[in-house]
Amino acid sequence: MKNTVFTGAATAIITPLNERGVDYEKFGALIEWQIKEGIDAIVAVGTTGEGSTLTDAEHKEAIRFCVEKVAGRVPVIAGTGSNDIAYAIELTEYACKVGADAMLLVTPYYNKATQEGLYQSFTAIANASTKPCILYNVPSRTGCNLLPETLARLAKHPNIVAVKEASGNISQIAKVAALCGDEIDIYSGNDDQIVPVLSLGGKGVISVLSNIMPKETSLMCKKYFEGDVAGACKMQLDYLNLVDLLFCEVNPIPVKAACAAMGFCENYLRLPLTPMAKQNEEKLLAEMKKHNLI
Repeated sequence: MKNTVFTGAATAIITPLNERGVDYEKFGALIEWQIKEGIDAIVAVGTTGEGSTLTDAEHKEAIRFCVEKVAGRVPVIAGTGSNDIAYAIELTEYACKVGADAMLLVTPYYNKATQEGLYQSFTAIANASTKPCILYNVPSRTGCNLLPETLARLAKHPNIVAVKEASGNISQIAKVAALCGDEIDIYSGNDDQIVPVLSLGGKGVISVLSNIMPKETSLMCKKYFEGDVAGACKMQLDYLNLVDLLFCEVNPIPVKAACAAMGFCENYLRLPLTPMAKQNEEKLLAEMKKHNLI
């Protein structure tokens, strides 16, 4: 059995931006609030953190800043995946050097790699890493699906310890659990499937919802692990409308609007992302009011 990076909820944290670049004052305040609210880990500069539109310098500095600000209080997982594997290796080596606790490696997007291509790519990055690697399967965004059989091969690598499963396919996740056993930890990559994935032996969630509800998202996992399955299920269902609204436009457009409404950032995104449509934002803010978030 490999060491578990975290158990519970990790926030796939937004990167506060403005016209000048990354707003590190806001970023630092958000990190502090997340830790104060009891989050179990933080994922920096992933999809939700808009890593795909940050410059190389911004990407690296955001990882370094997050590691320094967290200061070992919870694990920091750095988003270092890319469709350019040489660049992913460079980012991974940098994140290891500045003290990130683990890497999050998305499947190479746009290239549409074969399963063998995925196997060789993740193996090359894991070989270059001195820290544990969490693979990230999100076919709706990348155009390729990391199949359970390929993941079972990759699970043999000592540095590949977990998968963030955002395929939305519970049957596929069940097959991952069956094939990999305790060789790999499974995290839900979808906030509407936290409890279902936990029921298959999952260790938690890498969450968008926890940007605005870190305490509650972590508590949902804790309830499940403590045997209060009914309580965890109730929370899952209570937040379902909010989760749906957080994904009614492509992530991180809605969660940026939500965080801006809570004062954590400007509602600023870089093209090709644009601010949330007014009618959708009104629905999101109305639902947030129901949960006393604003």
